[in-house]
Amino acid sequence: MRTTHWPMAAILGLLLTGCAGAVTVPTPEARHALAPTGKLRVGLYLSPVQVIKDPASGEMKGVGFDLGKEFARRMGIPFEPVVYPSIGALVDNARTGQWDIAFLAILSERTKDVDFTAPALEIELGYLVLGGSPISTLAAVDRPGVRVAVVEKGAVDVVLSRELKNATLVRGAGLAGGLEILKSAKADVIAASKANLLPISDQLPGSRVLEGRFATERVAMALPKGRDLAIPYADKFVEVAKSEGLVKAAVQRAGLRGTADARSQ
Repeated sequence: MRTTHWPMAAILGLLLTGCAGAVTVPTPEARHALAPTGKLRVGLYLSPVQVIKDPASGEMKGVGFDLGKEFARRMGIPFEPVVYPSIGALVDNARTGQWDIAFLAILSERTKDVDFTAPALEIELGYLVLGGSPISTLAAVDRPGVRVAVVEKGAVDVVLSRELKNATLVRGAGLAGGLEILKSAKADVIAASKANLLPISDQLPGSRVLEGRFATERVAMALPKGRDLAIPYADKFVEVAKSEGLVKAAVQRAGLRGTADARSQ
């Protein structure tokens, strides 16, 4: 028996085609609410969950990028990625009309600016330490004198601002800013989604992602407030994207690790 090995891009293409009929074209009212400029502007920032660029081919991929592109295709309108330098910059522009949808962690603090669909995926949140660090467990982080680097205005910043009782948060602009804080010894540990921490650990000899998770983030499609007519259509797309395997294929194509179901360490 001959076994055929399909490239991930081909598998994703088949999935996109196979479930294309599951979500119908939106009504004119829903289309205008979703994309008032006539094209779907998808807010993104650099992360495997959002968008990354393949260093060899230059190809753009990422869960947010792939889902946004497919959503625009089903709507029958052009897709336009709007890439921000950080999650903070993306969130700050939720009410400016610069983007139409984004894929963000569901946080009550964000509901004043956006409406969320049901979650598309769930990602573990954890800690990374550099080689030689005496911190070896999650419990050892929340202690007096421990400094935790986080991405300003990200989901981890919000969660740990509530949860940590003894450690101190040190905020950086974007993941690169948070990582620089750790490398420059201005923090003892960095907290982020494992989707970000695991690739960082691969590039930092001696560093390690601590076993376990302190929380998870549920990532959903976010729409700026005032687009109520678009919400049912967006919800249906997310439902079908999960049931037909589109989300799973996008996760695999991006090489995303740290999803809650995979329990990657």
